[in-house]
Amino acid sequence: MTQRRYDVLFLCTGNSARSIMAEAIMNFKGKSTFTAHSAGSHPTGSVRPEALKQLQAAHLPTAGLRSKSWNEFARPEAPKLDFVFTVCDNAANEVCPVWPGQPMTAHWGVPDPAAVRGTEAEVERAFREAFFTLERRIMLFLSLPLASLGGLAIKKEIDNIGRQ
Repeated sequence: MTQRRYDVLFLCTGNSARSIMAEAIMNFKGKSTFTAHSAGSHPTGSVRPEALKQLQAAHLPTAGLRSKSWNEFARPEAPKLDFVFTVCDNAANEVCPVWPGQPMTAHWGVPDPAAVRGTEAEVERAFREAFFTLERRIMLFLSLPLASLGGLAIKKEIDNIGRQ
């Protein structure tokens, strides 16, 4: 029997750091069950080198990662999304497109490492902390028995993960 696959979209305003890292983490750790994507409401057009450095330090693939608009995922030919997670407060407060298929949504706010100004070590620490927060939440999400939970139970669990 073939296991069901789920499409997940991680949203942030610029799609240059947090949502990119979440996409890479989910595609690696959840590759047997999930296909992850990321996008932004106002994409910067480039991925932050510090985010790529953090992913490489964790031995995660970075090929194909790019900053893209959430409009790509609101089109009829886009993947049918099962879950949409906002990882920054700005995107959580914006009016999102209507996602085909009415996916479950949750807010997993993570402080913006790209906003940190300071020494190289301070910026690196901010990206590392964002990475580990996202990784912990994704691992908790991956541990959910999605096939045996009803829709409301899944929604409650993914909201709880965002508070951790």
